[in-house]
Amino acid sequence: LAASFNEELITKVGDLLGREAADRGVHVLLAPTLNMHRSPITGRHFECFSEDPFLTSRAAVAYIRGVQRHSAACAKHFVGNDQEADRGHSNSVISDRALHEIYLLPFEAAVREADVHSIMPGYNRLNGEYCAENPQLIQGVLRDTWGFKGFVVSDWWANRTTLEAIQAGLNVEMPGIEPRFYGGHLLQKVKS
Repeated sequence: LAASFNEELITKVGDLLGREAADRGVHVLLAPTLNMHRSPITGRHFECFSEDPFLTSRAAVAYIRGVQRHSAACAKHFVGNDQEADRGHSNSVISDRALHEIYLLPFEAAVREADVHSIMPGYNRLNGEYCAENPQLIQGVLRDTWGFKGFVVSDWWANRTTLEAIQAGLNVEMPGIEPRFYGGHLLQKVKS
């Protein structure tokens, strides 16, 4: 889609997908995926736009604007979730400069330019800390620096804690039908 270099077309695709989601009672479309193409064997590149952060940013903004005419969009997988092998436990070691100039750029555009309604952290760790439990990433960058006002939702079974995830800013644990660390565990932590 991004290879078309046609933001108007990408907005139309987002609009169509957002309309179809709304027609089916879907309130949040779990897309777009804003990770960088970094390895030719990564299994989820079909979901991503590009290896270029600027092109991915432009495509993301267009796509989100189209989707959010009808339904909320959820930009994922925040951030550095760029490999398939052991992605649930991998550690993406990324310098601060590369993080801000390459990996965060599409997410920043999604928040600041498209007002994306939801963000999904990746399964992976970023510089040693799981993304869904990373207060510097969720609260510091996403909310405090970029002014994100939406909700942060975990990927399926990606949340690993109760208190740390809440303190970091994770709002929703998925899947909601069988919460592992929120649900009754959250109530227990609040009472204690």
